[in-house]
Amino acid sequence: MKYVYLKKLIEEMDLEIVHQSTDLNDIRIYSSDISRPGLQIMGYYEKFVPERIQVIGSAEWHYFNQLPYEERYSSLDKFLSYPIPALIISRSLPIFPELLELAQKHNRTVLRSGEITSKLFNQLISFIDIQLSPETRVHGVLVEVYGVGVLITGKSGVGKSETALDLVIRGHRLISDDTVIIKRIEDMLQGRSPEVTRHFMEIRGVGILDIERLYGVGSVKYDEFIEMNIELELWDDKKEYDRIGLDETFIDILGIPVTKLTIPVRPGRNVAMIIEVAARNFRQKILGYNAADKLNERVKKQIELNMSKKEREMGDK
Repeated sequence: MKYVYLKKLIEEMDLEIVHQSTDLNDIRIYSSDISRPGLQIMGYYEKFVPERIQVIGSAEWHYFNQLPYEERYSSLDKFLSYPIPALIISRSLPIFPELLELAQKHNRTVLRSGEITSKLFNQLISFIDIQLSPETRVHGVLVEVYGVGVLITGKSGVGKSETALDLVIRGHRLISDDTVIIKRIEDMLQGRSPEVTRHFMEIRGVGILDIERLYGVGSVKYDEFIEMNIELELWDDKKEYDRIGLDETFIDILGIPVTKLTIPVRPGRNVAMIIEVAARNFRQKILGYNAADKLNERVKKQIELNMSKKEREMGDK
């Protein structure tokens, strides 16, 4: 079962550690479900799920604040006796002294965030969902072309990186070269680069290039949703390649079908330009216009007109 360490969540979301439990480095989060313990504050624990991260927002804090000390202490004591992974206070609200005392007593992690509660919820759920999403790695290059995430694949040496570099020079953006980490987020595929190789590219005969330093921050991107797969392969004279585009091909990535085009490569072909056209054509299809279908309709209509004309001529005779 996939999980994310609480320590990583704290670091990535820049949460303030008010009290650190002795087992903080070992605490794992298995679900993006977050709770606000309003009912538990009132003493109702029948449906309580302590495995979730708990968030105290403005409403809960002000309720606690108006309670007499003894009632507040008793409520917090019972609440923190449950094995919650962490308690987060939003809006940088003050920490009750008894909360800190009881966190030490029960060995619970207490955190604080400056974000409003609703925004904190969204950030927590989004971060945990991404970390827990199904993941795979693909040998290829990911670029953004006209707003379309294009995953370029193919055998080693076919020219994936050179094509991606040509696209960057044309004003498009690099996400990852050589290895693409792909996560399934609901019904979409998000691709990004491994941390170590982010924004670097290898070009045979030249070496390692820092694309961000060479072409500026506008030439790179942290991640992108994958919408199309372009597979490059060396031109095979014996193979029949698609010349019309009526039949669409898909590749399955983590259970999601992705439009796939196979582009044959040989000297003299401007592959980067072809990928640009493919991306534009893909966007047109999303908007409801398919050039191949349009041409097919025209051809059918012309055939029908020719047949009607021929029948009339036969009738006249």
